[in-house]
Amino acid sequence: MQIQGIYAALAMASMDRAETFYTQLFDRGPDDRPMDGLIQWRDVAGANIQIFHDKENAGFGRLTIVVPKMDQARKSLEDFGMKLTGESEGDYGKIAQLADPDGNRITLAEPPSRPFDT
Repeated sequence: MQIQGIYAALAMASMDRAETFYTQLFDRGPDDRPMDGLIQWRDVAGANIQIFHDKENAGFGRLTIVVPKMDQARKSLEDFGMKLTGESEGDYGKIAQLADPDGNRITLAEPPSRPFDT
């Protein structure tokens, strides 16, 4: 099988709320609306994201976004009224979380400043 691309997908109950939230999160509007009930962003730091209308499954998704500096990401999100949880720190950097309007969990991850030994 030859793969041309991969999209991560999140279910949302309200496409209007989803578009507003993810436009703020990704700092740009969607690239495509390939069909009714589907919007997508291409090449968000190398990833492709689809948001689709599915009330029954909304709020059960997970997305991880790697950020260079957690404090800068936190400030940017707070400027939009988004609230991150407190940070957890481990052997491989820091994480903090927030939820989109339907409850999909978004984890921000800041890698450590030193290489991680496996």
